Amino acid sequence: MAQKQHADIIDVAKAAKVSPATVSRAFNHPDLVRADTRAKIQRAVDELGYIRNRAASAMHGEKSGAVGLIVPTIDNAIFSNLIQAFSTALQDAGQSLLIATHGYDQTTEHQLLRKLLEHRVDGVGLIGLSHLDRTFDLIEARETPAVLLWSFGADARLPCVGSDNFKAGAMAAAHVCDLGHRRVATVFPPLEGNDRAEKRFSGAQSILGEVPEAWRRTARYHIGQAREAARDLLAVVNRPTAILAGNDVIARGVISAAADLDIRVPEDLTVVGIGDFTGSADLTPALTTVRIDAPRVGQVAAEALLARMGAKPREAAEIREIPLELKVRRTSAVPSDPYSTDSGF
Repeated sequence: MAQKQHADIIDVAKAAKVSPATVSRAFNHPDLVRADTRAKIQRAVDELGYIRNRAASAMHGEKSGAVGLIVPTIDNAIFSNLIQAFSTALQDAGQSLLIATHGYDQTTEHQLLRKLLEHRVDGVGLIGLSHLDRTFDLIEARETPAVLLWSFGADARLPCVGSDNFKAGAMAAAHVCDLGHRRVATVFPPLEGNDRAEKRFSGAQSILGEVPEAWRRTARYHIGQAREAARDLLAVVNRPTAILAGNDVIARGVISAAADLDIRVPEDLTVVGIGDFTGSADLTPALTTVRIDAPRVGQVAAEALLARMGAKPREAAEIREIPLELKVRRTSAVPSDPYSTDSGF
């Protein structure tokens, strides 16, 4: 007779001196099992090295205990605080998090969504409001609980939790204009396939007016690329007195470029970011930026998703806008150039 290699739920029940049904209930509905009984079962699981077959359980109609989150990138600080808060809130509810990245490619995002659904995740989170129609169609056809994170839109196709990126761009632009700057340039990531950047740029232009191509530069969320883009803007005689950056990572590159060219921030150049990422307040000089409360977005989005999964009160599933806050620090000041009120275009 072949020897059994892996412990199963029967072995766990025997070791814990409970019934298999109690073990199953402890896994799937821990709130219905006494704490001391759950502790006995967990000790048995640890001693036996038992691993649940989540996929098989899901095939039989049980919850998988996992949520999928698809993000554009994990290469830098853009989404780290968001992911951490989202994950913590899910863990507190007994859920695990599966993360995938699509590199700002919506076709890849759709393919990753299909793979997550094949693994029978209990819910999914997507970044931003803009996705392929077939991505929305798949979620709706499968009736998968889902939430859109990071961006807010009252007309979003799915429940969303985030901040209004149009307002963020407008808030940053209004700040530099209120200081008296008129020669304002921008360094933003490519707008195509990135509704967050597109909304921010549109919001900025709603205050600044049309930004001429000569004072617009593109750089991905990478300090080195942003540095090169900003050097190109600043290495001219009639340079801008202020630069709006698509986010704080890009703003750091702009500050670095200014240092390369012996341009003082903020005396000679105002720099404003968007995001208020970890470390932005600790830069020298400290970065003026529009704060998007990423930890709050992550926490509230997780609660909204759990509500749609039936694990939280239903009212938590409502669309939620997370307020923005302008953080005025040391990289913005009134222009010192007496000609700065002339747009120079």
